[in-house]
Amino acid sequence: MKEENRFRTLLYYCYTPIEDAEVFAIRHLKFCKRLELKGRIIVADEGLNGTVSGTQEACQSYMDTLHADPRFSAMEFKIDEVPEISFSKIFCRYKEEIVHSGFRGEKKIDPLEKTGIHLEPEDFLKLKDQEDVVVLDIRSNYEHQLGKFSGAITLDINHFREFPEKIEEVLPFKNKKVITYCTGGVKCEKASAFLLKNGFAEVYQLKGGIINYGKKTGGKDFEGKCYVFDDRISVPVNEINPSVIGKCRHCGSPTEKMINCANPFCNDHFLQCDACGLEREGTCSKECKNHRAKRVYDGTGSYSKESMLVNLQKETDYFPYGY
Repeated sequence: MKEENRFRTLLYYCYTPIEDAEVFAIRHLKFCKRLELKGRIIVADEGLNGTVSGTQEACQSYMDTLHADPRFSAMEFKIDEVPEISFSKIFCRYKEEIVHSGFRGEKKIDPLEKTGIHLEPEDFLKLKDQEDVVVLDIRSNYEHQLGKFSGAITLDINHFREFPEKIEEVLPFKNKKVITYCTGGVKCEKASAFLLKNGFAEVYQLKGGIINYGKKTGGKDFEGKCYVFDDRISVPVNEINPSVIGKCRHCGSPTEKMINCANPFCNDHFLQCDACGLEREGTCSKECKNHRAKRVYDGTGSYSKESMLVNLQKETDYFPYGY
């Protein structure tokens, strides 16, 4: 561990029934605040999903406490040693699912019933290039545009909830070995179960996702960087044969810089090189560049919730009746 990495960031999930999940969420938030952790946590009747960051001591206490609870005793944490805390605030919210999906109502999928076979990173590395294997990226466009496994099939989706709509595109691979992957594994639990439910014969999922793969194997053949849902935005994965696959939306030059559009009414997430960022003031279009509520572009393309609210208020003041 580098001397300057005094903090940790934890990525984790666990599908397990939680009684009185709404009450659990309230108490869990208080617990995180006592430890002075920052991050985002989703609690649902079906389980827990989160990323938190704090001191090494606080993160260790958090993991020990959860592992002492029989519901979370087997939960695996992906641990990053980081130089600073990866979030500015702590959120712990109750929601219908721990990852927003299209599997609701009659389409509901319970990962505790049946999912694809979990592949350890080392086994994934051995299997992924075999002729009868298809590697399927189930993440959103902005994620796989920044980084993905070499040769992986990607889907044109903006949100995971659109995944079920793409079933026709993957049906040609029904009789092959299909390996799904995502950032940390939580989406694959439902995606792999969905494929099995739709008649796919042999379905696997990368255990612990891209993050775990990078830590266990050195990240061989992962192109670009991995998008993460915290203030870091992206993290390196490949220490063996790294490459850059991201391309600036405007000029097409290689880049790994992911930003939010400076117009808060757009807030689109996209790749933009530094030169185009300066020229376009961190916006995705001419309309956004000229928008009255545009935020000041400081070169990062990352904005706080407060800055968004201030700029949205400007627009409200200008159009007081909403038109």
